[in-house]
Amino acid sequence: MFQKILIANRGEIARRVIRACKKMGISTVAVYSEADQGALHVRDADEAVAVGPSPVQKSYLNVEAIIAAAKATGADAIHPGYGFLSENSDFARRCAEAGIAFIGPSPEAMAQMGSKIAARGIAKTAGVPIVPGTEAAVASAEDAVRLAREIGYPVLLKASAGGGGIGMVVANSDEDILQTFANAQKRVASYFGDGTLYLEKYFQNPRHIEIQVVADTHDQVIHLGERECSIQRRHQKVVEESPSTAVNSVLRERMGAAAVALAKLLHYTGVGTVEFILTGENEFYFLEMNTRLQVEHPVTEEVFGTDLVEWQIRIAAGERLGVSLIDAKPVRHAIECRLYAEDPVRMLPSPGTMTRFDTPALEGVRLELGFCEGDKITPFYDPMIGKIIAAGDSREAARQRLIEELTQIQVEGIKTNLPLLLRILENEHFVRGETHTGFMDAYLS
Repeated sequence: MFQKILIANRGEIARRVIRACKKMGISTVAVYSEADQGALHVRDADEAVAVGPSPVQKSYLNVEAIIAAAKATGADAIHPGYGFLSENSDFARRCAEAGIAFIGPSPEAMAQMGSKIAARGIAKTAGVPIVPGTEAAVASAEDAVRLAREIGYPVLLKASAGGGGIGMVVANSDEDILQTFANAQKRVASYFGDGTLYLEKYFQNPRHIEIQVVADTHDQVIHLGERECSIQRRHQKVVEESPSTAVNSVLRERMGAAAVALAKLLHYTGVGTVEFILTGENEFYFLEMNTRLQVEHPVTEEVFGTDLVEWQIRIAAGERLGVSLIDAKPVRHAIECRLYAEDPVRMLPSPGTMTRFDTPALEGVRLELGFCEGDKITPFYDPMIGKIIAAGDSREAARQRLIEELTQIQVEGIKTNLPLLLRILENEHFVRGETHTGFMDAYLS
């Protein structure tokens, strides 16, 4: 087992990893930028190392500084969290070259799933249903128009190298593509360093369902059911839950088997998530595979009573999947909300100092927070303050607990999306489990 792990991240996920390490008796090293010098994750860790100025390119994405910090502190492993360097195959290779374990899948598996075009081909080989679309990059707007006509409108113009909805365009006509192609390509290139675009058929208001897979280095792969992440804004998830109200035991096993087949074909190791869209006809199609821990992983942990971060670490250290994990069964329902420093009307980040932040710890509620009262939310990073997860014996019990918690949270000094979260949870369509990717526009616009 590792003796010391450096966490190459910040905020609530860095704190989450530190907590798992402490439970396992492993020393921790935090890294921080100038903006995060006094952050909670820095205070939580056994050691902390400055890695650069506030901009992410000069600090949390500074590979040289992070590897140097690991060497200087004697860390024998690096946990990347999510975002930042978590799906950077070159970083994983650099860790290996430095003799430091990367807590995640192999660089090869990451690289294969890093290109969405390549991932579609691999999923197809594994027998996983894929969304109708192009098998190669689309070179020009004119090519996109020709291919869109073959696929049939509406279509999605998507980035091959990235995610999070960056550069994604819904096109309902030739004119839509001709007007947006160049800007989408330019935006994607600026975000991901790769302007490659491709086309997929666009399904109106499907559900977004993801399957959690866990694989050890001894060729054993399991899945831990599904999470529904359909409630999104600008293709960013807002509320997640498990199990899905749309997935029965038969569909769950079909989707789980597809996810496991893909992971096996990749010789995948560690924790990963295979994402699907689910249509109203109970047909599912592969979207992508996230080769890292997901923001919403606590939902699965609460439902299955396990610790996915601990299993990431154990797998990276060469351990086999334990019987307790292999035999884990869902025991309750869980719902997660993402709390953002955000103007709920303009829907823009709201940086500033939290002069008050009261978060009551109610029964059945789990808080994953990156900040406390008096902390400053800076404009340099994602404005997520943290996550609130409620679990119960039923979906309704979890929903009521989450509403009670959100109602009692008090934040001053900045604006947050708390009003929006409550509107979602109290919406009659959410109460009935009628969720889909168009939920926000349909019921809350």
